[in-house]
Amino acid sequence: MFRDIFQGFVKLHILYHAANEPVFGLELMVELERHGYRLSPGTLYPLLHSLEKEGYLICDKQTVNGKVRKYYTATRKGVQLLARGRQKADELLNEISPKE
Repeated sequence: MFRDIFQGFVKLHILYHAANEPVFGLELMVELERHGYRLSPGTLYPLLHSLEKEGYLICDKQTVNGKVRKYYTATRKGVQLLARGRQKADELLNEISPKE
């Protein structure tokens, strides 16, 4: 159960960053670690591929220092999902936050 919740948070983070600018795997791993998510490539890349397959991300391959790097950008559908996720996260936080 925790893994499912964790992956949902990670996916929202990915969509957030990919909606702001094109991002690549290693860059995302570093950024996600800043937020306490330590992901291996074996966890991150399948998430990126599933988001791409579902139409939430698009991938653009660019050559950087002689190596092909995949940059991911949120699609319109991905931005819409991010907005819905943000709304649901706000609702949840308001509900579970301690009341004074």
